[in-house]
Amino acid sequence: MLNVLFVCLGNICRSPVAEGVFKNLIAEAGLDEQISCDSAGTSSYHIGSLPDRRTRENALEHGLTLTHRARRFTGEDLAQFDYFVAMDEKNLEAIEKLNYRSTGLYTTDTIFLLREFDPEVSDDPNVPDPYYEGPDVFEEVYQITLRCCRQLLTYLVQQHKFQIEPERISD
Repeated sequence: MLNVLFVCLGNICRSPVAEGVFKNLIAEAGLDEQISCDSAGTSSYHIGSLPDRRTRENALEHGLTLTHRARRFTGEDLAQFDYFVAMDEKNLEAIEKLNYRSTGLYTTDTIFLLREFDPEVSDDPNVPDPYYEGPDVFEEVYQITLRCCRQLLTYLVQQHKFQIEPERISD
């Protein structure tokens, strides 16, 4: 089983959306038995909370029900997950620092920014944090996450040579 962890700051807006979108894509591709995912936050602000109400509402508009409870990213996650996908550069840095303290390696080929998989060119490597924003930013986060998670899944299928029909993970 290949395990992917999506990471943002509070684990109530961006990373739960990525987890929900990615789980849906995994199921659509028939890879439930090969790939799993979860999400976490680098802060402890919202531990135990459901995703932000606006995040859940936006996800529901796209047919996703988010029931994840916020949790904090820990050193134990480094041993349990194979890939770490940060929503922004600050959270990427937090993952890399914890990884360095645990392994002595500062960067690896298993730690990414989600937007590294964005097929649309952007000068901003970060998924915007919608917490203090309006509904349009929650929708923007969903759309960024959807297109990036599609590409991430394609990357993992290629890297690990999973056998699926390519059209099962495309638009």
